[in-house]
Amino acid sequence: MKIYFIQSTPYDSSGGLVKKSRLYFVGLAPAILAALVDDWEFEVCLETIEPVDFDSDADIIAVSGMGHAIIRSIEIAKAFSARGKTVVMGGYMASLMPEEALKYCNSVVIGDAEEVFPQLLADYRNGCMKSRYYMPLAKLSYPLPRYELLTAKKIGNFLPVQAGRGCPHSCSFCSVACLYRGRYLKRNIDEVMRDIREVKRLGYKRFLLLDDNICSDKAYMRELCGQIKTLKMQWFSQCSIQIADDGELLALVADSGCAALSFGLESISQESLSYMNKGWAKVCDYERQLAKIAAAGIDLSTEMVVGADGDTPESIEQTADFIVLNKIAIPRFYILTPIPGTDFFKETQAQGRIVNEDIYSYNGAQAVHRPLRMTAEELTAAYWKLYLQVFSVWAIIRRTLLKRGFWRAPLKHFFYFYVNLYYRYQIRRGIPPNII
Repeated sequence: MKIYFIQSTPYDSSGGLVKKSRLYFVGLAPAILAALVDDWEFEVCLETIEPVDFDSDADIIAVSGMGHAIIRSIEIAKAFSARGKTVVMGGYMASLMPEEALKYCNSVVIGDAEEVFPQLLADYRNGCMKSRYYMPLAKLSYPLPRYELLTAKKIGNFLPVQAGRGCPHSCSFCSVACLYRGRYLKRNIDEVMRDIREVKRLGYKRFLLLDDNICSDKAYMRELCGQIKTLKMQWFSQCSIQIADDGELLALVADSGCAALSFGLESISQESLSYMNKGWAKVCDYERQLAKIAAAGIDLSTEMVVGADGDTPESIEQTADFIVLNKIAIPRFYILTPIPGTDFFKETQAQGRIVNEDIYSYNGAQAVHRPLRMTAEELTAAYWKLYLQVFSVWAIIRRTLLKRGFWRAPLKHFFYFYVNLYYRYQIRRGIPPNII
């Protein structure tokens, strides 16, 4: 029996599929699922770097994708269904709107798949597969992922390792928060270290530590960092900006080999943060916190959204100054989008502020709702202007090369300079930077 797992790629603004010669941020899901069902042949397609085989002889087609790649996922599901294949869909977007996903497939996996997937395959063999599977995890644990399914592809120089899943916070626009509702599961540290050691055994010197807020449990993080340090590897992750306020923990993280952290700052408007149910973050502290993290030797990456009710065209323009001033090496921006299934979608729909009801056109780069202080058209224009400002050549130089400590690691800073130039090239083609 054979499974064909497809990680779909999104469309760019011109309607073409986003394609790249190499995929750096690789999803871990196929390697985990393959390890859970080792009595099945398991083939993986990462569509960003390879074509989908629509003539596959697989028994089950499993389709997933991140963010607005769900649009492509649905098209793939429809194409295989038309060929008579059994199609299963999963991932955050399919989980948030399972009824919609079921229009195009035989079954939907809602949320975590570790308990669900083996049961789904057993039901398939017995001819009694259900239309939906939902089994929330009480404990996050799984066998050693089958990393060889990923390393056989054209990927970057690091592999993903998961520490935790879910998030203790409840930001209204966030798909993770709306799916997990405050649940946050941590893997046993011995299990995490098993995976990191396997990554090192495979010849990799770097890994991406997957966790929506890696430092939310400080005691756990201290123990994990102590063990990671012994391997002498570099790693990257994302966490709350509040790590800056715990000097001891910040030093441990940096000393363990952490090279870069990504922070979901979301906005430089405190009013906007409050509208997004993220008032616990304090904009007045951002500059100080970012400076402390950079001083610890950790490079800065940020994720921000524009279009909350505290935003104006002027505040969005000021965001560009904030990014350059704080020398953010890798900044990314998204238009606040009411994703079906999130609290933000329910709020904006009830208020009659959604101006585009076609959910299949939602791509995070064009406004589909009317903010409080500007039109949807003004928001879209401000978003692209922000990207052009932040990724002007002079802004890139200031953020990546004209930095204190440049001469201690010039090759690293030139790498960030190159990455930003590539992002600039994509932006000028109407493709916003993203994690692929």
